[in-house]
Amino acid sequence: MSKEVILKPIAHIYNAYKTKFAIPRQSGLCEKVLSEIVFEKEYQNDHALRGLEGYSHLWLIWHFSESESKEFRPTVRPPRLGGNERVGVFATRSPFRPNPIGLSCVKLERIEKKQGKGTVLIVSGADMTDKTPIFDIKPYLSISDSKPDALCGFSDKVKDYALEVVFPDELKKIIPSDMSEILESVLSGDPRPAYHDDTNREYGFEFGEYEIKFKVKNEVLTVTDIICK
Repeated sequence: MSKEVILKPIAHIYNAYKTKFAIPRQSGLCEKVLSEIVFEKEYQNDHALRGLEGYSHLWLIWHFSESESKEFRPTVRPPRLGGNERVGVFATRSPFRPNPIGLSCVKLERIEKKQGKGTVLIVSGADMTDKTPIFDIKPYLSISDSKPDALCGFSDKVKDYALEVVFPDELKKIIPSDMSEILESVLSGDPRPAYHDDTNREYGFEFGEYEIKFKVKNEVLTVTDIICK
């Protein structure tokens, strides 16, 4: 009989992704968005981070806290295959897994001390929602983790997919100047569920303190409104 394993969060990540809707489909696709990793009190010990400043990238092992499935699904519908074709769950990075564990490679931008939070990690390229629990952090090693000649299945066919983004100047003025470029990067990845292709539908999602609304037609995404919450 297999022994039950209980995982305990060591930290949580905080960022502008308030819902699952606009999260990049993989880590590293939107490096303009910064996230802050704050350790739980028990792990706020600088000795545990000694030497981490020597690495540029990290592996985060985390909990798909918003996508847990109560039953095993042997096949899933990857968004980049249009959301209709089914493939084996172990041939994808779908959040609907036997164990809801995610693995992401992020860039370590800096390490800094913050009052009331201890030493925190500022990273870019995360693909998880605000307040996601993190189980472990490991350094990325190019000597073993990078495989330039690796085959990537159906992912190779859609790796360059991106939408053209039209962002009217009158809407850009609503948000801070540095945020518009970040938001365009998020939108170009097409935040819609893959099976949605309604040119008349206005989509919306929360990003930081704003609600972003947009439409998509002929591979062009147009921002239609920005509402400050």
